[in-house]
Amino acid sequence: MNDQNPSAASENRLSEPESSLTSRGLSPGTSGARTGSERQSRQFTTEPKQLKIVVRVAPTETLPGESPKPVAEGAAPPILNPPPLPDANLQTSTPLETSERKARAESEPQQIPARMLNEFVYCQRLFYYEFVEGVFVESVDTVRGGAIHQRVDSGSGALPAAKKKSKPEKKKAEDETATLAAVTSTEPEAQNTEPETIHSRSVQMGSERLGVVAKMDLVESKTEKEDLFTAVEVCPVDYKAGAPKEGEEANELWDTDKMQLGLQALILRDNGYNCNEGVIYYRATKQRVRLPITPELENWILQKIAEAKRIVTGPIPAPLVHSPKCVRCSLAPVCLPDETRMLAQTTIDVSMREKTGVPTIEPPEDSRRLTGEPPRRLIAARDDTRALYLNTPGYRVGCKDEVLVVKEKDRVIEEVRMRDVSHVALFGNIQISTQAIQSLCEQEIPVTYFSMGGWFYGITRGHSLKNVFLRIEQFRLARDEMMCLSLARQFVHGKIRNHRTLLMRNHLEPPEAIIGKLKRASEDALVATSIEELLGIEGAAASQYFQQFSGMVKVEDDLPGLEMPIKDNKQLAFNFNFSNRNRRPPTDPVNAMLSLAYSMLSKDCTLAALAVGFDPYLGFYHQPRFGRPALGLDLMEEFRPLIAESTVLSCINNRVVTEKDFVRAGQAVNLTAPGRKRFFQTYEQRMSSLITHPLFDYKVSYRRALELQARLLAKTLTGEISEYIPLMTR
Repeated sequence: MNDQNPSAASENRLSEPESSLTSRGLSPGTSGARTGSERQSRQFTTEPKQLKIVVRVAPTETLPGESPKPVAEGAAPPILNPPPLPDANLQTSTPLETSERKARAESEPQQIPARMLNEFVYCQRLFYYEFVEGVFVESVDTVRGGAIHQRVDSGSGALPAAKKKSKPEKKKAEDETATLAAVTSTEPEAQNTEPETIHSRSVQMGSERLGVVAKMDLVESKTEKEDLFTAVEVCPVDYKAGAPKEGEEANELWDTDKMQLGLQALILRDNGYNCNEGVIYYRATKQRVRLPITPELENWILQKIAEAKRIVTGPIPAPLVHSPKCVRCSLAPVCLPDETRMLAQTTIDVSMREKTGVPTIEPPEDSRRLTGEPPRRLIAARDDTRALYLNTPGYRVGCKDEVLVVKEKDRVIEEVRMRDVSHVALFGNIQISTQAIQSLCEQEIPVTYFSMGGWFYGITRGHSLKNVFLRIEQFRLARDEMMCLSLARQFVHGKIRNHRTLLMRNHLEPPEAIIGKLKRASEDALVATSIEELLGIEGAAASQYFQQFSGMVKVEDDLPGLEMPIKDNKQLAFNFNFSNRNRRPPTDPVNAMLSLAYSMLSKDCTLAALAVGFDPYLGFYHQPRFGRPALGLDLMEEFRPLIAESTVLSCINNRVVTEKDFVRAGQAVNLTAPGRKRFFQTYEQRMSSLITHPLFDYKVSYRRALELQARLLAKTLTGEISEYIPLMTR
């Protein structure tokens, strides 16, 4: 099909025999040899009136200005599955690419939605996140836009057929039009010949030439009164919530709106419709702004489509530099434009990058000039949602109208709106209905499962992220020993530094010798030559740290004579004395709380890894083991003293948990249900507490800091930033 003279779907079907015969290996010279005997048999079995079917391939009549189509010759070899003809405006000859993703994109061409190309004009990085990686985050603007389009999207999508004319009819119509024009120039028109206007809502259409699909809010079709089912001319109308661009003489369209509306017009043309302009209706000013479809606009659109297709197969574009667009962008917490730009300036070992094969993206010149400016906080300091912990055996969780209903037998214990829940944690024998799981998965709220002892053993979540490119990089680099060692150094370095900081802050009398040893151990971790050496450094530092952990446990008051009197001597069986770290099972209250805190922290780190798009079971420092979230444990290292151990110290020193809140089963010591509830509350308070980020100098919660570190790790693997920097408090 000629691109300059696009036809409708019915015309494609009429011209199909010529191409289908060639593709199946049939030619005019050989078609009769195989079917001669069949024709003879049909003559004896049919009705008295003979019917002959003859298949003939002949050259079609070419229209003026159209190049003649070649006719299949009898000696032509059969062609199986001929490739589509390339478009001169979109495809150029390129050398052989070795990238698997580019080869896959070329072999399986994917049509781009017109809305995605609108995002491409607005921000190429936003287009990459939404189209390539499938990341979408709701905001106030997106929710309001969805509400505005509810009436538009309720349409059936039916559109009158395009008016088609053959060559003789077209010439005859031109002659009649000229004659009519001569008559009307001398005589007034006797009849009212104004065309009827038909409105079609939610029209979905695509173009193979452009490789684009579009869902049009409204299409105004002008039809003749005697034939309301055939459109003479169409005009797409799109609805926008904002206001038009103020031009020098009149209101103008924004470039993003020009792209989307122009694509709709070109798609209508490629489907045989006559479309000369489009309209944008801006609700803020209640104005219609028209867009003429000119050759210059079409060339600009084709150029942008070609650029978008190149970006799909390449690395992620660099972030914008202090752009006001980022302030209201819903993907700013994912993109982190200012943070990425700032960390991209740090120097790296070029030889290591070349050895590991990690691609690096050179920052733009404007970014180099603005390195001294601090990043803007474009993300919320903390999340408004809260975790739901259930640890009473026998509870049943159901749902009713997006509300979680917690029951014990037939008695309702609590009702919680799903929109207020970040995740649901179930401890022990608690039942949850299939309807509740489906509703939670639809709203991307994960459900985590723990044993009564606090062992994290499972998770259920929806398909929030369909992007696999980050996981491809994760699996590729996890096989590289140098890359694993480089990241593991930073994990251990951050953990030891934060251990040292916690001792200096909370120890009754910080031992200078241990503080100095931990400082040297953190420096040695950065120059370790193997994972085994790093494990030795981490183990020695942890041993020295836990030897001084009892100095941070302050059960008694500092002043003598103010001790709490002990009324029940039986409670002396439990105390908060800490001598060493033990687990599986923990044999004292402090170790029991430490194990529970580590389990909850590993759960949150696993959720952060999943939210970014990682596979949490493949790490770089912790070796893969069946059922163990190795990457979650990697991210957890630097947060152990900041969250888990700080929560335990707060529970003990603030009398949130006392000796009465523990029970013993064999050698194991566990928290009681009331003590566990207060422990969960303290843990969530710690996760929601605000800190000043040491790198970006703005306030975020620890839960948000967890997600930030996971995203920085992802940007390190994809080459956007030079190296991973752990979170180390001052």
